[in-house]
Amino acid sequence: MVENSANYLTTVPDESAVAEHSTKSPSTDNTLPTDNTPSADNSPSEGNSPAADNDRPTDTERDFAEILAGVVSVEQVSVDSNFFDDLGCNSLVMAQFCARVRKRADLPSVSIKDIYRYPTIRSLATALADADTAAAPTPVSSPFPASSEVVTPVGTLQYTLCGTLQFLVFLGYSFLAAMFTARGFAWISAGSNLIDIYLRSAVFGGAGFVGMCTFPIMAKWILIGRWKTHEFPVWGLAYLRFWTVKVLLHANPMVLFIGNPLYVLYLRALGARIGKGVTILSHNVPVCTDLLTIGAGTVIRKDSFFHCYRAHAGRIQTGPVTLGRDVFIGEKTVLDIGTSMGDGAQLGHTSSLHSGQAVPGGQRWHGSPAQRTEVDYVRIPPARCGTLRRAGFGLAAMGRLFFLSVPLAVGGLYMLLTEFPALSERLGPGAAGVASPELYVDALIVSCVLFFGFVFAGVAVLFTVPRLLNLVVKPNKVYPLYGFHYSTHRVIARITNVKFFKWLFGDSSYIVHYLRGLGYDLSRVEQTGSNFGTEVQHETPYLCSVGSGTMVADGLSIINADFSSTSFKVSRASIGPHNFLGNNIAYPSGSKTGDNCLLATKVMIPLDGEMREGVGLLGSPCFEIPRSVERDSRFDHMRTGDELRRNLAAKNRYNIRSMVLHLLVRWLYFFLLTVLALADVDLYDSFGHLPIAAFLVLTLMFTPLYFVLVERAIVAFRGLRPRLCSIYDPYFWWHERLWKVPDEYLNVFNGTPFKNVIWRLLGVRLGSRVFDDGCYLTERKLTTIGNDCTLNAGSKIQCHSQEDGTFKSDRSTIGDGCTLGVGSHVHYGVAMGDGSVLAPDSFLMKGEEVPQHAQWGGNPATEMRDAPDLGKPTALVRRG
Repeated sequence: MVENSANYLTTVPDESAVAEHSTKSPSTDNTLPTDNTPSADNSPSEGNSPAADNDRPTDTERDFAEILAGVVSVEQVSVDSNFFDDLGCNSLVMAQFCARVRKRADLPSVSIKDIYRYPTIRSLATALADADTAAAPTPVSSPFPASSEVVTPVGTLQYTLCGTLQFLVFLGYSFLAAMFTARGFAWISAGSNLIDIYLRSAVFGGAGFVGMCTFPIMAKWILIGRWKTHEFPVWGLAYLRFWTVKVLLHANPMVLFIGNPLYVLYLRALGARIGKGVTILSHNVPVCTDLLTIGAGTVIRKDSFFHCYRAHAGRIQTGPVTLGRDVFIGEKTVLDIGTSMGDGAQLGHTSSLHSGQAVPGGQRWHGSPAQRTEVDYVRIPPARCGTLRRAGFGLAAMGRLFFLSVPLAVGGLYMLLTEFPALSERLGPGAAGVASPELYVDALIVSCVLFFGFVFAGVAVLFTVPRLLNLVVKPNKVYPLYGFHYSTHRVIARITNVKFFKWLFGDSSYIVHYLRGLGYDLSRVEQTGSNFGTEVQHETPYLCSVGSGTMVADGLSIINADFSSTSFKVSRASIGPHNFLGNNIAYPSGSKTGDNCLLATKVMIPLDGEMREGVGLLGSPCFEIPRSVERDSRFDHMRTGDELRRNLAAKNRYNIRSMVLHLLVRWLYFFLLTVLALADVDLYDSFGHLPIAAFLVLTLMFTPLYFVLVERAIVAFRGLRPRLCSIYDPYFWWHERLWKVPDEYLNVFNGTPFKNVIWRLLGVRLGSRVFDDGCYLTERKLTTIGNDCTLNAGSKIQCHSQEDGTFKSDRSTIGDGCTLGVGSHVHYGVAMGDGSVLAPDSFLMKGEEVPQHAQWGGNPATEMRDAPDLGKPTALVRRG
């Protein structure tokens, strides 16, 4: 698609608009001149009264006004003019203002949070002056003190050698899996009748499950022994052992038992010290388990990070995470290494503990980094749930696995291979070769039946089975964990959170009908064509209410279930009308947000205080910001009347083509894999288990190449450009199409040099020897990452934003040797200087400029002057 250059992103308000706002300024006597206007010192004296002295601008106010006037390209601004209401500025303009102020050593540093709290030059200068005179806070002592050591990054040879060894590890694992599969299939095929096949399938499948679970345990104890507080460079032999154990843990089928007492037992087998009655609901598996201590009765909600390691400046650092008894960890939280919580402590949702932070027993903390609060996040009474109930639940789960799930899966696959004509003929003697047209016809039939059968049958199941199960679980009723109601709730959550259909219908008008079919209460929908993105999750869809006119970006998690260590309940979560929700938000039931709110990216939704209406909320803990600014309303005329109907109809037609295109893309991928699988079946009699191993390796290599080619074809092998446009601009529809290209395969390559190769193929301007442990880039062609950067798990670089009906995108640049912490989020238009660090769970807002070697953190991120160093090595320096 050809891009027009007229709508490139602008970062300053229109000059005429600023001038108009300036003429309406409430305090013209305090308008400060720039260098080309008469000086205030040369004006006639108005007396030396105390009132005149108080009104006279200070040096700091004068400097701030001069800098702001330069940013917005006007001659003068008033110290009493509101940045947003009077001057018409937006967050990008004020981010530029903050960056220019930080470059002046004679001025106090200003953050975007300060701008929103003190929205005039006078109030801002006064607040910063008061802060300078206040006593400096005592910095938190870190168990990882700063070191004068200068880290030299590894060479390209060592980097390449590590990648080669990682590939050989995968080859070896594929060979073992293929050999086991081939022998198991041969043994099952010797069954004499249906019952015999069932029993053999149960034994073989059960043995495979046990083997896949015990192999990571053996590998951990053989390769590592006990994890200790330590650090080592990436791409070395120590890192290779670390990566091998991490990959085996993530590929472990025990992750299917998260939320089950068996998962706690498994972590204990890996060395974790975990007490009785602990409930873990997060799918982020801890790696350095010997450094994890969890007291009895603790609850850890989903999407929480507690890995007991982090990557910093090209090194892996391991450290303890210690949780006392009856601790509560909320959703979307990060626990950095060297953190602890006392008995009965709580950490709210969308919060983090930075290294060295310790929450005293009985206290409640929230925010990023966390601070004390009085909000009680445990909102459910306990229930009777003893050891016998937990043991029975675990045994029942194992029984279902060994006697139902595994035999049906293994035996069903065997029956498919032997009874389906297109497959059984290939197992028999005289089958056509891999070059035969019959193979491709058979693959076409099999792939169409399985793929489109899944699509149509999946929709039917999603709209019926969970509704029947939902009759069992009553809202606002407390149930004990690990019983029939808990199992039913888990089944509902798993089925209705299938990603495929949200990916298919998201970012279009049809996601509304899909969510309604699931059970969402969407009131009277004001269709925009972008009401919801592709990533929406919930505990139960039947207690989700979204008001009319509300728009939701990606990453929304509706928390409408409460958990204690012994009980749970579901309750309604309601999002008010005419809201806009940004990315990566956890929205709990009982939130204090009402009508017409802007909920910014990664905001912590408040559970206390008055109901917020007609405002914006930003940060963790959240604070109020303007609901909208002038720039975001310039396309409002396209969202009403006949023009809206025409635009919506055109967007719907475009979205239908996108949906059909990506269904075909997914089906073609499945068809090609089916061809490979049938070719393996043909070669099985001649080469035994080798074709199975080859299938695994070829799938690993083919998958990224296929989807890279799809994405590059969509952009016509050209790059993206910064953009500011309406969501009804055809450019935006084309941009949305990119978001539908599957990219889950990227997780397989985390922590390897191969992921860097894939990023480059996708268009990322990527330096050498970048360590990517699980970062996600939304706009690859707008992202630049320097040499020797360190990108932690769960981090994200998002080069776009959508607020109501306006879409914005811009480039983001990460300098050489930078570190992005676990769960951190970088917005568009950002520049991080060489060697700078962004702390875990931080949100670096649009337009920010981070100086070289600076340490920033928080939500929104600011300079962390009083914080301890975020790691021993402070920079990567290449010698020679």
